Amino acid sequence: MSDNFPQLRIGNGYDMHRLVHGRPLIIGGVTLNHPDGLGLDGHSDADVLTHAIMDAILGALSLGDIGKYFPPDDPQWKNADSLILLGKVMELIEKKGWQIENIDSVVVAERPKLKPYIDSMKEKISKKLGVKIDDVGVKATTNEKLGAEGREEGICCHAVVLMKKNEKY
Repeated sequence: MSDNFPQLRIGNGYDMHRLVHGRPLIIGGVTLNHPDGLGLDGHSDADVLTHAIMDAILGALSLGDIGKYFPPDDPQWKNADSLILLGKVMELIEKKGWQIENIDSVVVAERPKLKPYIDSMKEKISKKLGVKIDDVGVKATTNEKLGAEGREEGICCHAVVLMKKNEKY
């Protein structure tokens, strides 16, 4: 590749967790109130948005997935704040000489409505990653009562990230 063109990579991430009673509902680092008092079940805080973003970042650089770095059977990650894990992923990619250009994501959930929380999610994620808030896209949709998300058995997220090789490397 010519030196006149930046090296770019794209990554795709996906995550899904079951909705259960007795757990907080955390998405994008923000605690939400589910009308039925449901939260996401998982070893860490089960933040599907942050997990999908981490997998997209790791995938863009062929570094595996979050399970490789934060295995679900490792007690140190029990109830871990996923934004802290995201910071660790960011340290890893910076050491490799890459930076995030932008992120786009969509969270699939019937309830609660996510629109009131999206700006806070974008702010928390952008601060943790050290990127502009406008470089973090977070959208929400329902599954129109279809599938596991539509039946409110779980919430999922799809994320895509564009990365660029840092010019000083």
